[in-house]
Amino acid sequence: MSKRVRITDVSPRDGLQNEPGIIATADKLRLIELLCATGVDEIEVTSFVSPKWVPQLRDAAEVLRQIGYGREHDLFLSKVLKTQPPVGRGISPQFSALIPNQRGMQSLLETTPPSGQFMIEKISVFTAASETFSKNNTNVTIEETIERFIPVVNQARSLKMQVRGYVSCVIACPFEGPIQPADVTRVADLLRDIGIDEIDLGDTIGAATPKSAAALLTAVLPAITANNGWCTLHLHDTFGHAADCVKVALDLGVYSFDGSVAGLGGCPYASTPGKRAPGNISTETLVRTIHDAGYTTGVNLDALAEAAAFARKITGR
Repeated sequence: MSKRVRITDVSPRDGLQNEPGIIATADKLRLIELLCATGVDEIEVTSFVSPKWVPQLRDAAEVLRQIGYGREHDLFLSKVLKTQPPVGRGISPQFSALIPNQRGMQSLLETTPPSGQFMIEKISVFTAASETFSKNNTNVTIEETIERFIPVVNQARSLKMQVRGYVSCVIACPFEGPIQPADVTRVADLLRDIGIDEIDLGDTIGAATPKSAAALLTAVLPAITANNGWCTLHLHDTFGHAADCVKVALDLGVYSFDGSVAGLGGCPYASTPGKRAPGNISTETLVRTIHDAGYTTGVNLDALAEAAAFARKITGR
């Protein structure tokens, strides 16, 4: 039997956060609905970051309220009810949200629908393997970001939410250049120490090659997977190497990947003057690469193409 690979689509959050214009809330909800019908395992639907710095996600609370009401009334997922559920899941994918701090966590909890059922089953926190990137992104050091996470992680665990820890710049930093695998391992260890069991390795500027990806994963995977921890790989496709890096990762035992439908996205802090930050590997390319390598995902490529077409339409691509 082929190995099952887990797919998270991050387009509603990472895919839209760097768009030059504001995407309407209704369009975000429609994108999420279309993604629900694809069979992906998880959708990162939004982030409770400062609207001053990321105005594209200023409607995070409204997005979650609408998702919540839709799920309660069987309206939001009406199309999904007619599709084959992903392997091992119910009628819909897991919903997650990026949470930068305690204020963000409080904002998330305030969106709980009348039933009291949390629509978000997983939160994500984020740090970096580069001190310079961390300071530019969050205005604090790596250690200080992780200290901030402790009460957020504890609260999430008390609510039986899963927690993902993003590590940005695992291959290279736009400010520091190449990052050593040992630096990534150190940050992964710090995240594991505060109770985070999913480490998401982000190639923020798309610098990875099959060789550098193999070096990174060979060094970092043992630390991440110890005591049943698990690793997710988040690739950007700046130079067209992302698919080959997926193949290398599969060979090394990584079975969880992030993609962004239509290749939307890119970290705003990784942009340079006159050049927008590169986008994520498209979920379409990601899934095809995994299937071609002999693995399964449970993702329907026709439904994925429909979601990608809508994503291109609302972003003008």
